[in-house]
Amino acid sequence: MVVKTKKRANLFWITTLSAAEEIPTAVITYVALLMFLQFGNSMVMSAFYSACLFLPFALRSFVRSKVRSAGNFKQNIHIAECCMFILLILMVLTIKYVHNNLWLLFALMFLVACFCAWHDLLGRMYYDRMLYPRQQKIYNKTKIFAAQTTIILTYGVLIMFVGFLEVVFRMPTEIQTKRLAWAMECYIIAGVFLVLFFLNIYLLKNPSIGNTYRYQSMATTVQNEIRILERIRQKQYSIQIIVALFFLLLPQALMFFTRVFFLLARAEDGGLDCSIPDVGFAQGTIGVIAFGIGLFAGRQLLGKYGAEKMFWWMVVPLTLSPTLYMLMSQNPYVGNMFAVCVMCFFAQLFFGYGLNICTVFIRFISGERYRNSIGYLYIPSIAGVMIIPMSLSGLLCATLGFQLFFIVDAAFAIVAWILLFILSIKTKLLDSLNS
Repeated sequence: MVVKTKKRANLFWITTLSAAEEIPTAVITYVALLMFLQFGNSMVMSAFYSACLFLPFALRSFVRSKVRSAGNFKQNIHIAECCMFILLILMVLTIKYVHNNLWLLFALMFLVACFCAWHDLLGRMYYDRMLYPRQQKIYNKTKIFAAQTTIILTYGVLIMFVGFLEVVFRMPTEIQTKRLAWAMECYIIAGVFLVLFFLNIYLLKNPSIGNTYRYQSMATTVQNEIRILERIRQKQYSIQIIVALFFLLLPQALMFFTRVFFLLARAEDGGLDCSIPDVGFAQGTIGVIAFGIGLFAGRQLLGKYGAEKMFWWMVVPLTLSPTLYMLMSQNPYVGNMFAVCVMCFFAQLFFGYGLNICTVFIRFISGERYRNSIGYLYIPSIAGVMIIPMSLSGLLCATLGFQLFFIVDAAFAIVAWILLFILSIKTKLLDSLNS
C-alpha cells in the first residue's frame, strides 16, 4: 500500500511540474509568433523576435553550475513559477491596454523565456534528486505525456479558442478585437498556470539529499562553462561535428516559423489562407500529436538497434519535412484542411522521429563529462545552432516567396546528407559512440 501511494504521489507531482514547465514554454515557442503576426508585425520582424526568445535556452548552460550549487530546488521552482505568473498577467495588461506594445510585449516574453530556462534546469535537477535513475526511466513516459498534452492544450486548443473569441467579440476595429481575444487567452493561460503553481506548492517535497547551498559567483560559473567549451573545442573533429549538426537542423530551423507564415498567408500571396483556429488544429493539435509519436518511436528504435544501424534511417526523415511544404506550395491545398492536416502530421512525425539522432552528435562533442547528464547540454546545443537561421528565415521567405523558399529549404537537405556522409567516414562518428 505504501509503495502504491508513493507511486501515485510521484505521478501527480511529475504531471503538474511538467505541465507548469510546458505552458509558458509553449507561449514563447509557438504562441508568441502568432501574437506578433496578429498585432500587425511583418514576417521578417516576427521571425526575428520569436527567434530571440530561444536565446535563454541556448545560454542556460552558463548558469547550470550556479543553479546546482544554490540547491533549494523546490523553493526556487516556486519562485520561478510565481515570477512567470506575474509576467503572464503583465502580458495580459500590455496586450489589452498598451498601444504600440511590441517592444514591451517582447521584453515581457523574453523575461518569461529566461524564467522558463531556469525552471527547466531546476525541474531536471529536482527530478534527479527525487528519483533514482531506474525510477526516472519508469516515469519518463508520464513526464513526456504530460508535456505533450500541455502543449496540445496551450498551442492547439487555446489557439482555436482565440479564433472563436475573435468571432464573438465585435469591437470597433479589427486590432481591438484581436487584442481582446488574445488578452482573454492569456488570462486563461495565467489562470491555469496559477492552479498548477498552487498544486506544486502542495505536491512537491524537499529532496532528501543534494539540497544544500554552496556559494558560487556568476563569474566563476561562466568561467567554468567557458573552460568546458574550450575543452570540447579542442577535441578532435568537434568543430566539424557542430557544423554537421547545424546543417542537419538547418532545413527544420528555416521552416520552424515560415510554415506558420505559409499557412496564414493569403492565397494570392502564395499561402494557404488558413485561419488562426486552422493553425491551432493542424499545427498545434495534429502536428504536436505526430511530433510526440515520432519522438517516442524514434527513441525506442534508437535504443533497440543503436546509432550505427539507425543513423541514416533518422537523418533522412529529419530533413524531409520541408519537402512536404514544398509540395504544398507548388500545389496549394487552399480550403482543403484534410490535406493540410495530413501534410502537417507527416512533417512533424518526421521531425520528432529524426530529432532523436541529434543525441549522437551531442554525446560525441561532450565526451564522458556529460554522458550521464546529456539533457543539460542537449537543449542549449539544439537551440544554439537553430537561432540564426530561425531569425533570418522571415527575411529569406519574404525575399524569395513561399514556392522558391521551400525549394531552397528542401535543397539544404541534400547538402546535409553529403556533409554527413563525408564526416561519418572521416570522424568515425558512429564507432566512437558505440564503443
